[in-house]
Amino acid sequence: MIKTGILGSRAEKLAAKFLKAKGLTLTETNYRCKAGEIDLVMKHHDYLVFVEVRHRKSMQFGGALESIDARKQAKLRRAAEHYLIKHKLTNAPARFDILCVNGELKKPDLQWIQNAF
Repeated sequence: MIKTGILGSRAEKLAAKFLKAKGLTLTETNYRCKAGEIDLVMKHHDYLVFVEVRHRKSMQFGGALESIDARKQAKLRRAAEHYLIKHKLTNAPARFDILCVNGELKKPDLQWIQNAF
């Protein structure tokens, strides 16, 4: 059985490739601070996009989207604030996107939700 961290990394690479094909530019991966982690930081037109990638192999306990609750959203907001301050981008327009990777990574069902929260 493959460890969760390895699967997560593969899902993030798949997500980055998918989003690049949609016209986004990758800025940073796995930005970490005390507040939390942002999987992908990308640019889309004039926006800085903070992307949360969620993978669920099975829908048995809910899909990837259902796993992003209010607590997780708050952590992402705090981490994004840290990123913006650290990079002196406090006036930059920004948004939060979610890229859900459902099913097997070899043939996943991808769902991109822009401006998710």
